Amino acid sequence: MSFARRLLVSAPKTASFHLLNLLSVRSCAAPLTSTSSNTEHQNTSSTDAEVHLSQSCVKRLAEIMEKGQYLRIAVEGGGCSGFQYKFSVDSVKNEDDRVFEKNGVGIVVDQDSLEFVKGSTVDFSQELIRASFQVLKNPQAEHGCSCGSSFSVKL
Repeated sequence: MSFARRLLVSAPKTASFHLLNLLSVRSCAAPLTSTSSNTEHQNTSSTDAEVHLSQSCVKRLAEIMEKGQYLRIAVEGGGCSGFQYKFSVDSVKNEDDRVFEKNGVGIVVDQDSLEFVKGSTVDFSQELIRASFQVLKNPQAEHGCSCGSSFSVKL
């Protein structure tokens, strides 16, 4: 059984789903470059397996990242909607990682998590009460929580 299927089967579903507000996000149209350290994964259609970076995400990553560091995005079971996004700073690229770079900064997504975020836009949002990276416009997500940190997948 694949990693994605195991997470889907084991993830608890709750009654408090909230629809993602897909119309409020403006994504950048600049192209991304993608590299993979595993040639087996390079045969994947590039339009299906891309993760996009918004201008605010690129700007914030340029401010906080040192050379050789990436923002790692992982998906794990949990949260109020079944799956949750995890963000961390990482300088290590594993064999199954995909790297998406734009204007000298990048994000790293492992192959299992990529199945849950492909086609998404990563944004940086700054509000009065918090500032955070968020995954927006996720075509793999059916519903998400109101804070945007968890989601349920489309079946």
